[in-house]
Amino acid sequence: MEALIAFCTALVTLRLATELAQHHRSTRKPEHALWAAGLASYAIAAGALAWGSAAGWDVHAFRVYYLCGGLLTAALLGAGSLRRIGVAAATPVSILFAGFAIGLVLAEPLLAPVSGTAIPDAKEHLAFLPARLAAVLGNAVGTLALVGVAGVGLRRRPLENTLVLCGVAIAAAGSAVAGLGVAPTTAFIAVAAILLYGGFMGRAGRTARLASSVQTVLERAKGQRHGHRPETG
Repeated sequence: MEALIAFCTALVTLRLATELAQHHRSTRKPEHALWAAGLASYAIAAGALAWGSAAGWDVHAFRVYYLCGGLLTAALLGAGSLRRIGVAAATPVSILFAGFAIGLVLAEPLLAPVSGTAIPDAKEHLAFLPARLAAVLGNAVGTLALVGVAGVGLRRRPLENTLVLCGVAIAAAGSAVAGLGVAPTTAFIAVAAILLYGGFMGRAGRTARLASSVQTVLERAKGQRHGHRPETG
Protein backbone atom coordinates (compact mmCIF):
# COMPACT_ATOMS: atom_id res chain seq x y z
CA MET A 1 0.00 0.00 0.00
CA GLU A 2 2.88 2.40 0.72
CA ALA A 3 4.19 1.84 -2.79
CA LEU A 4 0.74 2.65 -4.22
CA ILE A 5 0.50 5.89 -2.24
CA ALA A 6 3.98 6.90 -3.40
CA PHE A 7 3.11 6.05 -7.01
CA CYS A 8 -0.09 8.13 -6.86
CA THR A 9 1.90 11.03 -5.38
CA ALA A 10 4.40 10.78 -8.24
CA LEU A 11 1.58 10.90 -10.82
CA VAL A 12 -0.12 13.90 -9.17
CA THR A 13 3.14 15.84 -8.88
CA LEU A 14 4.17 15.00 -12.44
CA ARG A 15 0.79 16.21 -13.68
CA LEU A 16 1.31 19.55 -11.91
CA ALA A 17 4.80 19.82 -13.40
CA THR A 18 3.34 19.14 -16.85
CA GLU A 19 0.78 21.92 -16.44
CA LEU A 20 3.52 24.35 -15.46
CA ALA A 21 5.55 23.29 -18.50
CA GLN A 22 2.54 23.82 -20.75
CA HIS A 23 2.00 27.24 -19.17
CA HIS A 24 5.63 28.07 -19.97
CA ARG A 25 4.98 27.26 -23.63
CA SER A 26 2.28 29.93 -23.75
CA THR A 27 3.92 32.59 -21.55
CA ARG A 28 7.60 31.88 -22.36
CA LYS A 29 8.43 32.98 -18.82
CA PRO A 30 11.59 31.19 -17.62
CA GLU A 31 10.36 30.89 -14.05
CA HIS A 32 7.61 28.53 -15.15
CA ALA A 33 10.17 26.26 -16.83
CA LEU A 34 12.31 26.18 -13.68
CA TRP A 35 9.31 25.54 -11.43
CA ALA A 36 8.17 22.77 -13.77
CA ALA A 37 11.62 21.19 -13.60
CA GLY A 38 11.56 21.43 -9.80
CA LEU A 39 8.17 19.75 -9.49
CA ALA A 40 9.23 17.11 -12.03
CA SER A 41 12.22 16.34 -9.80
CA TYR A 42 9.85 16.09 -6.84
CA ALA A 43 7.71 13.65 -8.84
CA ILE A 44 10.72 11.51 -9.74
CA ALA A 45 11.76 11.44 -6.07
CA ALA A 46 8.28 10.17 -5.18
CA GLY A 47 8.62 7.59 -7.94
CA ALA A 48 11.91 6.43 -6.43
CA LEU A 49 10.12 6.04 -3.08
CA ALA A 50 7.52 3.87 -4.79
CA TRP A 51 10.30 1.87 -6.45
CA GLY A 52 12.15 1.28 -3.19
CA SER A 53 8.97 0.43 -1.29
CA ALA A 54 7.70 -2.04 -3.88
CA ALA A 55 10.90 -3.77 -5.01
CA GLY A 56 13.30 -2.98 -2.19
CA TRP A 57 15.92 -0.27 -2.18
CA ASP A 58 19.07 -0.68 -4.23
CA VAL A 59 21.86 1.61 -5.32
CA HIS A 60 19.96 2.81 -8.41
CA ALA A 61 16.75 3.75 -6.57
CA PHE A 62 18.78 5.49 -3.88
CA ARG A 63 20.82 7.53 -6.35
CA VAL A 64 17.66 8.64 -8.19
CA TYR A 65 15.97 9.57 -4.91
CA TYR A 66 18.97 11.50 -3.60
CA LEU A 67 19.56 13.32 -6.88
CA CYS A 68 15.97 14.46 -7.41
CA GLY A 69 14.76 14.80 -3.84
CA GLY A 70 17.97 15.75 -2.06
CA LEU A 71 19.79 17.88 -4.62
CA LEU A 72 17.56 19.24 -7.37
CA THR A 73 14.02 19.98 -6.19
CA ALA A 74 14.60 22.90 -3.83
CA ALA A 75 17.41 24.34 -5.94
CA LEU A 76 15.31 24.44 -9.12
CA LEU A 77 12.22 25.80 -7.38
CA GLY A 78 14.29 28.50 -5.71
CA ALA A 79 15.89 29.40 -9.04
CA GLY A 80 12.41 29.84 -10.49
CA SER A 81 11.50 32.28 -7.74
CA LEU A 82 14.70 34.26 -8.30
CA ARG A 83 14.01 34.35 -12.03
CA ARG A 84 10.54 35.69 -11.33
CA ILE A 85 12.01 38.82 -9.73
CA GLY A 86 14.45 39.32 -12.59
CA VAL A 87 17.60 37.55 -11.42
CA ALA A 88 18.71 36.39 -14.87
CA ALA A 89 21.76 34.53 -13.54
CA ALA A 90 19.45 32.05 -11.78
CA THR A 91 18.85 30.12 -15.01
CA PRO A 92 22.46 29.37 -16.02
CA VAL A 93 23.50 28.78 -12.41
CA SER A 94 20.68 26.28 -11.90
CA ILE A 95 21.64 24.46 -15.12
CA LEU A 96 25.27 24.26 -14.00
CA PHE A 97 24.22 23.01 -10.57
CA ALA A 98 21.96 20.38 -12.10
CA GLY A 99 24.81 19.11 -14.26
CA PHE A 100 27.14 19.06 -11.28
CA ALA A 101 24.55 17.22 -9.18
CA ILE A 102 24.02 14.55 -11.84
CA GLY A 103 27.75 13.96 -12.20
CA LEU A 104 28.21 13.91 -8.44
CA VAL A 105 25.49 11.33 -7.82
CA LEU A 106 26.75 9.10 -10.63
CA ALA A 107 30.39 9.23 -9.49
CA GLU A 108 30.14 9.32 -5.69
CA PRO A 109 30.95 5.93 -4.12
CA LEU A 110 28.63 4.62 -1.43
CA LEU A 111 29.91 3.98 2.07
CA ALA A 112 27.58 1.01 2.57
CA PRO A 113 25.26 -1.13 0.43
CA VAL A 114 21.62 -0.05 0.07
CA SER A 115 18.92 -2.62 0.84
CA GLY A 116 15.58 -3.13 2.59
CA THR A 117 12.30 -1.26 2.19
CA ALA A 118 12.86 1.62 4.64
CA ILE A 119 13.93 4.99 3.20
CA PRO A 120 17.75 4.98 3.25
CA ASP A 121 19.51 7.49 5.49
CA ALA A 122 22.00 9.46 3.40
CA LYS A 123 24.36 9.69 6.37
CA GLU A 124 24.86 5.93 6.24
CA HIS A 125 25.65 5.80 2.53
CA LEU A 126 27.29 9.07 1.47
CA ALA A 127 30.24 11.03 2.84
CA PHE A 128 29.56 14.60 3.95
CA LEU A 129 32.02 15.94 1.38
CA PRO A 130 31.00 16.53 -1.30
CA ALA A 131 27.60 14.83 -1.73
CA ARG A 132 25.81 15.74 1.48
CA LEU A 133 27.31 19.23 1.60
CA ALA A 134 26.04 19.88 -1.92
CA ALA A 135 22.55 18.83 -0.81
CA VAL A 136 22.70 21.07 2.26
CA LEU A 137 23.78 24.08 0.20
CA GLY A 138 21.34 23.44 -2.63
CA ASN A 139 18.42 23.03 -0.26
CA ALA A 140 19.42 26.02 1.88
CA VAL A 141 19.85 28.41 -1.04
CA GLY A 142 16.73 27.15 -2.82
CA THR A 143 14.59 27.38 0.29
CA LEU A 144 15.88 30.84 1.16
CA ALA A 145 15.04 32.00 -2.37
CA LEU A 146 11.52 30.57 -2.21
CA VAL A 147 10.82 32.02 1.24
CA GLY A 148 12.54 35.34 0.55
CA VAL A 149 10.76 36.06 -2.72
CA ALA A 150 7.40 34.94 -1.33
CA GLY A 151 7.91 37.04 1.80
CA VAL A 152 8.81 40.16 -0.14
CA GLY A 153 5.81 39.73 -2.44
CA LEU A 154 3.37 38.79 0.30
CA ARG A 155 1.67 42.19 0.42
CA ARG A 156 1.28 42.41 -3.36
CA ARG A 157 0.10 38.82 -3.87
CA PRO A 158 -0.94 37.59 -0.44
CA LEU A 159 -2.80 34.43 -1.41
CA GLU A 160 -0.29 33.08 -3.95
CA ASN A 161 2.71 33.76 -1.75
CA THR A 162 1.02 32.32 1.32
CA LEU A 163 0.50 29.09 -0.63
CA VAL A 164 4.19 29.04 -1.54
CA LEU A 165 5.24 29.59 2.08
CA CYS A 166 2.89 26.86 3.26
CA GLY A 167 4.23 24.53 0.56
CA VAL A 168 7.80 25.14 1.70
CA ALA A 169 6.83 24.46 5.32
CA ILE A 170 5.07 21.21 4.38
CA ALA A 171 8.03 20.10 2.26
CA ALA A 172 10.40 20.74 5.16
CA ALA A 173 8.12 18.79 7.49
CA GLY A 174 8.08 15.92 4.97
CA SER A 175 11.87 15.75 5.06
CA ALA A 176 11.77 15.68 8.85
CA VAL A 177 9.37 12.71 8.98
CA ALA A 178 11.21 10.62 6.36
CA GLY A 179 12.20 8.20 9.10
CA LEU A 180 8.54 7.38 9.75
CA GLY A 181 8.14 5.63 6.41
CA VAL A 182 7.16 6.02 2.79
CA ALA A 183 3.45 6.78 3.27
CA PRO A 184 3.85 9.84 5.55
CA THR A 185 6.73 11.17 3.46
CA THR A 186 4.85 10.93 0.17
CA ALA A 187 1.71 12.42 1.73
CA PHE A 188 3.73 15.51 2.63
CA ILE A 189 5.21 15.57 -0.89
CA ALA A 190 1.73 15.52 -2.44
CA VAL A 191 0.41 18.36 -0.28
CA ALA A 192 3.57 20.44 -0.69
CA ALA A 193 3.51 20.03 -4.48
CA ILE A 194 -0.15 21.09 -4.67
CA LEU A 195 0.42 24.16 -2.50
CA LEU A 196 3.50 25.21 -4.46
CA TYR A 197 1.69 24.72 -7.76
CA GLY A 198 -1.19 26.86 -6.53
CA GLY A 199 1.20 29.60 -5.48
CA PHE A 200 3.17 29.54 -8.72
CA MET A 201 0.08 29.51 -10.93
CA GLY A 202 -2.17 31.67 -8.74
CA ARG A 203 -4.93 29.05 -8.73
CA ALA A 204 -6.19 28.82 -5.19
CA GLY A 205 -9.49 27.20 -6.12
CA ARG A 206 -7.84 24.38 -8.06
CA THR A 207 -5.35 23.96 -5.22
CA ALA A 208 -8.15 23.43 -2.71
CA ARG A 209 -9.87 20.87 -4.95
CA LEU A 210 -6.64 18.97 -5.55
CA ALA A 211 -5.79 18.95 -1.85
CA SER A 212 -9.25 17.63 -1.00
CA SER A 213 -8.95 14.86 -3.62
CA VAL A 214 -5.51 13.81 -2.39
CA GLN A 215 -6.71 13.78 1.21
CA THR A 216 -9.60 11.50 0.25
CA VAL A 217 -7.30 9.09 -1.58
CA LEU A 218 -4.85 8.96 1.32
CA GLU A 219 -7.62 8.38 3.86
CA ARG A 220 -9.04 5.52 1.80
CA ALA A 221 -5.59 3.99 1.40
CA LYS A 222 -4.98 4.30 5.13
CA GLY A 223 -8.30 2.63 5.86
CA GLN A 224 -7.47 -0.26 3.53
CA ARG A 225 -4.06 -0.59 5.12
CA HIS A 226 -5.64 -1.10 8.53
CA GLY A 227 -8.19 -3.57 7.22
CA HIS A 228 -11.17 -1.21 7.14
CA ARG A 229 -13.78 -1.77 4.48
CA PRO A 230 -16.51 0.63 3.43
CA GLU A 231 -19.97 -0.27 4.65
CA THR A 232 -22.52 -1.30 2.06
CA GLY A 233 -26.24 -0.96 2.24
